[in-house]
Amino acid sequence: MQDHLPSLGQSKPDLSVSLHGQAGAGLLFLREEEFRNAQDLMFFALRDLTTAPDAYLAELGFGRAHHRCLHWIGRRPDMKVGDLLEILAITKQSLARVLGPLIRQGYVVQTKGQSDRRQRLLTLSEKGVALERKLFEIQRERLASAYREAGGPAVDGFRRVLRAMTKEQGRKYLDEMEASRAKGPRTGV
Repeated sequence: MQDHLPSLGQSKPDLSVSLHGQAGAGLLFLREEEFRNAQDLMFFALRDLTTAPDAYLAELGFGRAHHRCLHWIGRRPDMKVGDLLEILAITKQSLARVLGPLIRQGYVVQTKGQSDRRQRLLTLSEKGVALERKLFEIQRERLASAYREAGGPAVDGFRRVLRAMTKEQGRKYLDEMEASRAKGPRTGV
């Protein structure tokens, strides 16, 4: 289990990171403490980004899992249940516990697919759009303030770091979303 750790007397592993994927180009040499500090920052940033929306959701009897569903369904109306399962990386049973109340309380509408009636497509209702928008606005304010403080190059760097931390499946999804936005607004078919 500890094979990846250096034994006593050995040097620590090389933690150099290439910024541009080219040998020797833009190398960063980071100590373990710098990685620990980054981890600390990520914990605090996530806590502070989610505190206000979590409190608002709690008043409605919802939690962070409900927020994730609202976010992703809002980002892609008529989302297949299978796609949501893949994005959230949870089981059908876990999704049912979260999605059920959102559907019963009128935040999410579930319909059958046009070409495959076995498919279940998810869309936010007007009530769901309003809730998702409220949650987004709460978080947008925190992000906008941080972006203003950090400046444009830092915002781009932040986006690049987060993307690099994202597994391939998530990157693929993000690329598809970006390509879809480049084509223009979706129209019902």
